[in-house]
This record gives sequence, C-alpha cells and structure tokens, in this order.
Amino acid sequence: MSFQNIAIGLVAAVLTVLPAQAEPPQDAKGIFTFQVENDAASTFKGTSDQYYTSGLRLGYTSGTNGVPNVLAGLGRAVWGDGVQRISIDISQSIFTPRDTQASRPNPRDRPYAGYLNATLGLLHDTDSTRSLLALSLGVVGPSSLGRVVQNGFHDIIGDTPNRGWSAQLKDEPAVELLAERTYRLPVAQFYGLETDALPTLTAGVGTVRDYVQAGVSFRLGQGLSSDFGAPRIRPGLSGSDAYTPNRPFAWYVFAGADGQGIARDLFLDGSTFRNRSPSVDKRPYLGEFQAGLAAMFHGVRLTYTQTWQTESFKGQKSGLFNFGSLALSARF
Repeated sequence: MSFQNIAIGLVAAVLTVLPAQAEPPQDAKGIFTFQVENDAASTFKGTSDQYYTSGLRLGYTSGTNGVPNVLAGLGRAVWGDGVQRISIDISQSIFTPRDTQASRPNPRDRPYAGYLNATLGLLHDTDSTRSLLALSLGVVGPSSLGRVVQNGFHDIIGDTPNRGWSAQLKDEPAVELLAERTYRLPVAQFYGLETDALPTLTAGVGTVRDYVQAGVSFRLGQGLSSDFGAPRIRPGLSGSDAYTPNRPFAWYVFAGADGQGIARDLFLDGSTFRNRSPSVDKRPYLGEFQAGLAAMFHGVRLTYTQTWQTESFKGQKSGLFNFGSLALSARF
C-alpha cells in the first residue's frame, strides 16, 4: 500500500475519529490575521537566514454565518453538528542553505526555494473539537518571489544579499490537501486558573508534502475555551485563526510537541516534475517542540510561539533548529 493511500485513509480517520459534541455559540464576527515566522525572530540565539528562514501569512476567517450552503452541507455530512467558518489564507515560505554567501550552493545542503500559495479551509467546531479540511494552490520557484522578498528586505536594512538564489528550485505548480482534527480536553482548575490538553491529528497529501502528524499541547491560563491554541504556518501544531473570547481578558501559556512521518518533501527531495533538481537526503521523521503564550483583549489576539525542530535532512548542522512565530488577529 502506497503512502498516499495510507495518508488518505488517515484523512478519513482524522475527520471521523470521535462523534460530534454539542455546538458552541454562533459567532458572526470575521477575523483578520497577520503572521510572521523567522529564524531571526527567536527568543533564543537565532540561526539567521538558514533552512526555514521566513514565513509570511495574511488570513481571513469568516463568521459562522458566512459559509456557503454547499460547503456547509458538506461539512455537516462529514462531521455532523457544529458551527462552521471559511478561512482564506495567502502565505509565502522561504528556504535557504546554511551558507547563503556562496554563489554556487553546496549540493549537500538544503536547496534555495520559495513557496507562494493560497489556501481555502473549512473549519468545523464543537465544544470539544475543531476539524479542518483545506486545499492549497500555489507555485514553487522564482514566481513565488522568495528571492525578491528576501534580498529586497536585506537591501532595506543594509544587509548583504543571499548570493545563491540563481540555483533555487525551478517554477512548478503546487497543490496540497490537508485534514486535521484537534481535541480540547479540560484537565483541572485551581486558584482561578484552567489547564487543558490539545491532542491533534493531521494528514497532508499533494505535490508539496506527503506527511502524517500527531502531537499534543498543554495550556495553563484563563479563558481556554476561547480558542484551540496558537496558530502556526503549517506543517506543525496549529490551533488556526478562529477564536471567540469568553471573557474580557483571556490568556494562556503553552508547551507541546509533535512527530511527523514524511514520505515526500519537495523542498528537500527536489522538484516533483523534473528529473534533475537540487535535493538532499531527507530524514523520514521530524520532531518538534514548541512553547509560547497567547493573550486576547477587546477582540484582539496576540500569540508568540517558539519552535525547535530536529534535523530534517542528513548533514544538517546547528543542532536543534529554532525559529519564532508571531501572529496578530483582530475581530470585526
């Protein structure tokens, strides 16, 4: 049985593992989110401009009354009762090798690559679960504007340009299908504080990445039922952008981990459609550890996540790779 068949089977399992629970309240407010991830935006010693070096994302999530009838019917057929939202994202991710000043990059190091995509998602919430089905369409290669954005920013701040972009992965279309389910499991309350666990199952297939992921986050704070955790640019543990504050000021700190089984990663394995392409020897398993904090005040949510990753390919240096993720959301 191929990995794709296994992943598709897990997609179905992710969507139907547990029966639907009671519906949360309807929420007509839409949510706008801006997120930046960067290996230099770290609370620890950064690894500026190497490996996964930059992620940018702009997203809109509708209110629960903004889902077209066709999609709403599909969601209820798959997940049962619940409240639904539509999410639309535009994101860009940039990858570089360790040595960015070599005009001819080391063939044993991660290739230069940019990825620009738009994602349409259908969120389905119950009191204790969040399910997501998402389709991403985009482009990998020069048309993703990775070189323009990175070296343009370097020019603005007076930094040296990265010199190996002429060897980046060539243009090709990209498509990804993702299914995910997160469970919100209250653990305990004490001294006015709440604790919970957020186990998550994810499966993704497409021309960019074929993978399965399992992980869990633990939170401590107040108003934990306001959301399902801090957002991340996937892959990785992400609570997504939807939130409904249940108190004037909600907050929490969190820590979690996930493991990923990876059959294919275009950014490491090379082009999907070309016989000759820069590539490295990918590791089939990746571990992540993350910690951070979130705060919601008067409809605005601010989150920060610090992530550490194990080696993603053979020959990767610097030990655990780390980067920071900052997301600002507002409800209208």
